Amino acid sequence: MLDWLWYVSLLALMLLGLFVNILGLPGLWLLVASVIGYALVTGWNVHVGWPLVWTLVGLGILAEIVEFVAGGAGAKTAGGTKRAMLGGIVGAIIGGIFLSFLLPIPIVGTVFGACLGAFLGAALVELAIYRDVNRAARVGTGAARGRFWGILYKTGIGLVMFTVAGIAALPIGAPASTSAPGLPPPATMPATEPSTIPP
Repeated sequence: MLDWLWYVSLLALMLLGLFVNILGLPGLWLLVASVIGYALVTGWNVHVGWPLVWTLVGLGILAEIVEFVAGGAGAKTAGGTKRAMLGGIVGAIIGGIFLSFLLPIPIVGTVFGACLGAFLGAALVELAIYRDVNRAARVGTGAARGRFWGILYKTGIGLVMFTVAGIAALPIGAPASTSAPGLPPPATMPATEPSTIPP
């Protein structure tokens, strides 16, 4: 029964990780850490162990690479500088936190805020460098587009991680304990030969 309580807590933390991921924060690593914590409190290799952890770490690294490539490619394709790309990343984090209220729809508003923040961050940095409004708008649009696809791809991989971990961590099929922990197995009486009556 206690394992099921830990399992529900694991699912809640993993969902939180997926949401935090949309903000541009390392939510998928919160998901991985939650699985490791679950393994520790329920017993390592009882429900999950290293195979699942390494699978999730691999998927997490893949998600980070995909997000970085997609986010950077948007601004770079539009001719943005490296500083504009950095501005888009910072702007996306700030926008996901503080601009989501502009579209008060759960999840959708957060994505909108992150993309708007990426646009503003990249555009303002580019404008400060070149003093060209058209160029800044083009770079900002590219950064917002790249951020959108980065969020989409990374969230998709995150959902795969959530599904794999949720199925693998189900607290069923654990080997039953036959004796109290820390106690030696019960001793068995040695076999005795039948007594013989002396002549």
